[in-house]
Amino acid sequence: MRKSWIFVVGTAVALQPGTVSAQGALGANFNEHFEDVDYGELDRAGAKWIRLFLPMPQVDRGAARHGAIRTTLEASARGYKTIFTLKWPQSDRDFPKAGSAAFVRELARLDAMLPLVMGKVDILVIGNEPYFETREQDRDLDLNAFYEAMAGRIIAYRKANCGSDCKTKLYMGALNRLDLKKNITPSTERWLAYVKATPEIDGVNIHPHVPRIELSKPFLDYILPRMRPEQKFIVTEFSLVGWWQQNLEKPVAPAFADKYRAPRTAQNWQIIQAALETPFPKEQWDDFLRMSPWFEGRKHYLANQMKIFRDSGRLAVATYGFKQGSSMSTNFGPKKTPWLLNSVYAGRTIRPNPDGTTAFNYAWIDDFRRMQAK
Repeated sequence: MRKSWIFVVGTAVALQPGTVSAQGALGANFNEHFEDVDYGELDRAGAKWIRLFLPMPQVDRGAARHGAIRTTLEASARGYKTIFTLKWPQSDRDFPKAGSAAFVRELARLDAMLPLVMGKVDILVIGNEPYFETREQDRDLDLNAFYEAMAGRIIAYRKANCGSDCKTKLYMGALNRLDLKKNITPSTERWLAYVKATPEIDGVNIHPHVPRIELSKPFLDYILPRMRPEQKFIVTEFSLVGWWQQNLEKPVAPAFADKYRAPRTAQNWQIIQAALETPFPKEQWDDFLRMSPWFEGRKHYLANQMKIFRDSGRLAVATYGFKQGSSMSTNFGPKKTPWLLNSVYAGRTIRPNPDGTTAFNYAWIDDFRRMQAK
């Protein structure tokens, strides 16, 4: 019997965690959504690494009570490897000058946070996306001075309180869209020069969110020659989200429209919006993606991208978008960045499994699990 079109178009058993080498590892990225960390889901996917970030102004609410810190420490205590990123949003102001009240406040936030995580997290990343979380006119050497000062404070704290064998490694991050010449600047040159010249820094972080997998290679071509030979890189975010975005306003696949009695004029973003409003049965969501050549033809992106990273011989660990979070689905429309298509778990567009667990995105789970064994 034909399934019916159930929405209105246009409306809104894996391995247990343990000791694992960082060389070439693949883990789970949650960004700021600490509430989405579910250990059963991590285990079912085989994930042994998790990554969260902390917007530093939120430290003022109480560092020890913050969910990102508490969840990261809990995961570490359970045996997972952890990456903790410090995010300094600067979208409406220039960076504070050394000695200013604003600068002193940033140091105080670090001093409140560092005793909680140093020696407990495996990797501490100094910066989330400095060149995207900043006004264009502020992406100059003031940016470098600020981040170098924060790194200096962290390095000094680690030396004084954690010793030479400290568990916590330090990375500077993350650099975005290095495939675009406009993003190669005196500031990014100084960023890599600082990484190379600072023995306490283990390497650099990159975020290759690109429209084509080939565009991830310029990231490596840029960073690797500018680091010390023993330094590595991490990738706490990566995806083909630029490609998904290009296809949002294109017509849905005719085969899907016919099977589910949808208008052939429906656009892909409308199908996604409808699934967010009333989650689909898994077969229907899988059909939407499988019948879409723009997605089905790239369903092995995760494995192919990890091969590029690993073939460099310099990847420490990468973490991939793990779960469809609340920020991905709010106010979804044709211009919304479709991060949710990256997610290993698709709990906002697919109904729960019969046993109540969250459904996987068919495209990513097999390769994600396979990558754990490499």
